[in-house]
Amino acid sequence: MLVGASVVAWFVWRSLSWPLVHDAPLMHYVAWRISQGAAPYRDLFDMNFPGVYVLHLLVVTGLGTGDLAWRLFDLGWLALTAATLGALVWPWGRGAAIGAGLTFALYHLAGGAWQAGQRDFLLCVFLLGGALGVARWLESPPAARARASLACGGLALGAATTLKPHAVLLAAALAGLVVLRAWRDRGGVAAPLGVFVGGALAAPAAMLAWLAAAGALPAWRAIVLDYLIPLYSRLGRHTAWAIYRPGTWIPLGAGVAISAASALAGGRFGARHAVAALGVLYGVAHFVGQGKGWEYHLYPLAAFAIVLLFAEMRSVLARPRRLAAVPLLVCVLLTGVLLASKASVTSAAGWERDKAEQARRLAGELAGLLAPGDTVQVLDTTGGGIHALLRLRVTEPTRFVYDFHFFHDPDHPTIRALRQELVRGLEARPPKVIVLFERGWPAGGYERVDSFVALRERLARYDLVRPGPGYRIYAQRQRS
Repeated sequence: MLVGASVVAWFVWRSLSWPLVHDAPLMHYVAWRISQGAAPYRDLFDMNFPGVYVLHLLVVTGLGTGDLAWRLFDLGWLALTAATLGALVWPWGRGAAIGAGLTFALYHLAGGAWQAGQRDFLLCVFLLGGALGVARWLESPPAARARASLACGGLALGAATTLKPHAVLLAAALAGLVVLRAWRDRGGVAAPLGVFVGGALAAPAAMLAWLAAAGALPAWRAIVLDYLIPLYSRLGRHTAWAIYRPGTWIPLGAGVAISAASALAGGRFGARHAVAALGVLYGVAHFVGQGKGWEYHLYPLAAFAIVLLFAEMRSVLARPRRLAAVPLLVCVLLTGVLLASKASVTSAAGWERDKAEQARRLAGELAGLLAPGDTVQVLDTTGGGIHALLRLRVTEPTRFVYDFHFFHDPDHPTIRALRQELVRGLEARPPKVIVLFERGWPAGGYERVDSFVALRERLARYDLVRPGPGYRIYAQRQRS
């Protein structure tokens, strides 16, 4: 344990200089705009759920928008998640709980700077907390069951759905366990299920009330029903999926299988094992269901897999001659070694620092072109354009944070409407500067603008003052 703690501490230290980069600056910008009075969705076109904005709003208003503030938040959230995971593993031994928490911490640090504070990572503490609450209720004697743990479990899972709606699958699965146990105990199903569901509805209801009060509910509904579900959900699915950290998933997956089989064979597979197993199945569905194949979508699967990996540690250490002992210990050791090896490479944050430097460079160039009150329209996804605006505290003349939704499904009524809205916004409130980033998503370069004739014509009215590489800056043409 001392070796593992030392390794994690070393990589934590190396991560302190990681920059704010990739998706996080986008959510920071949305949160900053909200803090200035903007309404989510109505004034800022984004597909994320409102719980994400609330967390970033807490960081932006409480800690600031700097690199170190984000590192402190990310590491604090990591400690909270590792502690929650350890609490779920605790009945199987203190050593197992500590080992599981350290392994998850190492998994996160091995992801690199771009995964700091990713939404699926933020989700894990709520998923684990929900699983912990249900597990404690299931393990209590029927006469002594405290509904508080069940309510807290539902509350945590409800909060998870405000970050990623996919979490409703785990909530439904755990609700099924609650119903099954209540039915077997013949104590009545309605009361415990009502407590659980009531807790799960609290956070979504609070978010809906917030959106309604902000006048954002119609815009959110339109984004979800007209864009997110029919269009964005299938965007990027044509790309080949990658198996991230394949070497790590081999011993981790094998260890989970060995641990579960050992618990079943020994008659030790109880309620907590069942909850963790449902978490693993949910993790698979969470990754496959989103269809993008992005590495950070694996976080829930990794969290619950680590729970099961350490579930049998106390048992095998007590009886090291058992058939499962040596293979399980080897799987645990190999998982840690491979994660540490990956972390030794990613901790340098090479490409992430380059991207952060590009945002700083763009902010410096824009500062020389802008006067107080000027606006800038950025045509970008995660290249650093919005990060530059965040640094300068500059707003856009339209609600569009990204540009990728203008360049897929161009004949769809929703996309045509979004294009028209962009052009109307640029006409009504001409920005002082337009920044076009070279790299589009999921594909395309500068030439993608050629398919959007009205935008190309709008750019033709501006002077190209920086031709690239990386991005082009167009400034308003000076009138003679």
